[in-house]
Amino acid sequence: MEEREVFDITIIGGGPTGLFASFYGGMRKMKVKILDSLPQLGGQLTELYPDKFIYDVGGFSKVLAKDLVGNLVQQAKYGDPEICLEETVTAAERNGDHFVIQTDKGLHYTKAILLTAGVGAFQPRKLAVESCEVFEEGKTLHYGVKDLAVFSDKKVVVLGGGDSAVDWAMMLENVASHVTLSHRRDKMTAHEANIDVLMDSKVEVKKPYGVKELVGENGQVSELVLIDKEGNEERLDVDHVIVNYGNITSLGAIKEWGLEMDKNSVIVNSKMETSIPGIYAAGDIATYEGKVKLIAVGFGEAPTAINNAKSYLDPKSKVQPLHSTSVFK
Repeated sequence: MEEREVFDITIIGGGPTGLFASFYGGMRKMKVKILDSLPQLGGQLTELYPDKFIYDVGGFSKVLAKDLVGNLVQQAKYGDPEICLEETVTAAERNGDHFVIQTDKGLHYTKAILLTAGVGAFQPRKLAVESCEVFEEGKTLHYGVKDLAVFSDKKVVVLGGGDSAVDWAMMLENVASHVTLSHRRDKMTAHEANIDVLMDSKVEVKKPYGVKELVGENGQVSELVLIDKEGNEERLDVDHVIVNYGNITSLGAIKEWGLEMDKNSVIVNSKMETSIPGIYAAGDIATYEGKVKLIAVGFGEAPTAINNAKSYLDPKSKVQPLHSTSVFK
């Protein structure tokens, strides 16, 4: 990074929304930078479930997360953005006509900021069972699925009742020798259509069952002990356990910027403007009345934020740009 090089817009967060915003910044001839704390682009899609199918992106009946990210990264580079990975943002303040963003590695200068940090820093919610760390180290207790081949011809139990847990179970149906999905509650939180597919599959579903114990030696789990509300136990032979109890998230220093917030989300208006002029937000980090948190929604909010930021920086420019079909003629 050149010292005091000032970018038009700096995108904080290199997940799907941030990547699409980078592309749109290039379309509007903006000088773009992307900052992300992870070692690679793609956010949770890359970090937690690259081999999971995504079903709710327009134009794809289903697409592997890693393939969607690969396409987004290629698209994001249209405007030749500067990409800075493994940098955690600690502060941002206005200095005249631009902002100074401080990270754990240095300073960045930008005329506008777009927050696309999703849920912020995230850590999988761990299984609260004594001594389960031994099986994490033995690589038979997992909090994500990065390589389906690991589970080939194995007995696998997936813990959780949301869409990710169901998706993982379904993807493993024809990879593992046997898949069980166990949920702590009577009612699952996955979409109804997903639950219907699960119930019609070969996956064995057990609910409501909590986890009492993991049994095994040398980091290799061999048995999972489940317990129901009445205290009845059931023991399952297992080679791998996959936990999907959600994530513990934090926006970190962003919460100290003075932005108007609603819990862990940044409040925006219809232009994706935050309460601080020159700072925009899009994707899961942004909220407004009726907000639905989907990748597809972030894809709509990203160009809205970029086009309004373009007009903010250059009042003579139009908020409504040419269509991409015109640009690429």
